[in-house]
Amino acid sequence: MKHPVDVHVGKRLRHRRWMVGMTQQQLAERVGIKFQQIQKYETGMNRISASRLYDVATALEAPVSFFFEGLSDEQPAETTTHSGDLLADKEALDLVRSYYAIPPEQRRRLFDLARVLSQAA
Repeated sequence: MKHPVDVHVGKRLRHRRWMVGMTQQQLAERVGIKFQQIQKYETGMNRISASRLYDVATALEAPVSFFFEGLSDEQPAETTTHSGDLLADKEALDLVRSYYAIPPEQRRRLFDLARVLSQAA
């Protein structure tokens, strides 16, 4: 049975990999493992050891703490996995990636426009 923390860390790994636009194969090559192992990590089927998590974090240019964000000592781990997780949606991740590719001044204008449109809806 998958442990909820392993599933959470795996989801965060997948989200970060998508955010930086890296394939499972590319990440696996940087870490020195097979891409199938990355698949198992992302689904929570296999736990990620501390040293491997450090290697993955380095390859994805993220702090190790990133993979645990969203977990709380006050919440049971089971409540931290949301079926409606926005970052689990590939389209949403593509939108976020595209948004940050826009120059800062234009990005601010787009943000302001989106805020006005969402308030009008």
